[in-house]
Amino acid sequence: MRAPDGIRVTAAEWLPAATVKATAAVADGRAAANEAEAVGYEQLPVSEGESAPEMAVRAGRDALERSGVAPESVTAVLHAWTYYQGHDFWSPAHYVAERTGATGAVPTGIQQMCNGGGAALEAALTRHLAVPGHGPVLVTTGDRFCGPGFDRWRGDYGVWYGDSGTAAVVDRVGQDPRGAGEGALLLRALVTEAAPDLEVVHRDLSGFQDAPHTVSATVDVRRTKKAFLTGAGREPFVARLRETTTRVVASALAEAGLAPDDPALRAVLLPRLGQATARDIYGPAVAAVTPAPAVDLGAGTGHLGAGDLFSNLAALSGAGPWALRPREYALVLSAGAGFTWSGVVVRRP
Repeated sequence: MRAPDGIRVTAAEWLPAATVKATAAVADGRAAANEAEAVGYEQLPVSEGESAPEMAVRAGRDALERSGVAPESVTAVLHAWTYYQGHDFWSPAHYVAERTGATGAVPTGIQQMCNGGGAALEAALTRHLAVPGHGPVLVTTGDRFCGPGFDRWRGDYGVWYGDSGTAAVVDRVGQDPRGAGEGALLLRALVTEAAPDLEVVHRDLSGFQDAPHTVSATVDVRRTKKAFLTGAGREPFVARLRETTTRVVASALAEAGLAPDDPALRAVLLPRLGQATARDIYGPAVAAVTPAPAVDLGAGTGHLGAGDLFSNLAALSGAGPWALRPREYALVLSAGAGFTWSGVVVRRP
């Protein structure tokens, strides 16, 4: 969908100070040496006690401060996650709303696996489309991939998982009297496509269980993927991923009214799923549409679960090498198990 004029997104991320180097993880056996080369990332941020919702709160506060939006003016809090939030029967979205000061907002949990950030951003955008005078929306993600339930280094094929909180404030330019805010990007388009038949990639074919971790003590993504690929084959699966990504890229640029070869398109930022995935799937899929470089910023973070999208948006609006200059565009891709893909086009004012 094309975003109406004046919708801005102010993103922030919060990463734990503690990190584990990939070389150290390989040396002590936590990570496999052959996968280290395929993933190609240098380190992962690792929380030493801070929960996923607590990290989301930290990022949410930063996003509110950067945007200049007062917490009490937030009308909705949308919180997305991929993995365990620290309590068994509880609403982390309400916790995030209370701890960020958005106590007048309506909190909602968003579950779309690693595309949760994309789903939450789309929900925020549709609120603004449906109600032109809708107030600011705070979107957050939080994931902590720790033991004993998750092995961040070996739980999946070729994907290493880092801990983080990410957030974005979605509002209209001029909605808050304190000004445009630091680091705001204008949202130009958001396109999402799904392939529900691929839910089986992450479903245990032995049947449905009565409680978590019944089949294995840790989440074992390798087992379900191996079972799927044994029957379906790797090449048809990879081809499907490429084709869908290509359609999402082309549709997002078209919705934004941006030609694929427009020199104002600075880059296409990828989900942080490792360099082999970027090379074999996302790189060719992007190149089929646009000459803009396909960029993986995961070297220092790994895959952040539902948080890749907002971490990438924060990089585009910050002071680093991929920060957009005025009037430049970027397309940010997000993807998650299920499968679902989102393409987000933003512009620096």
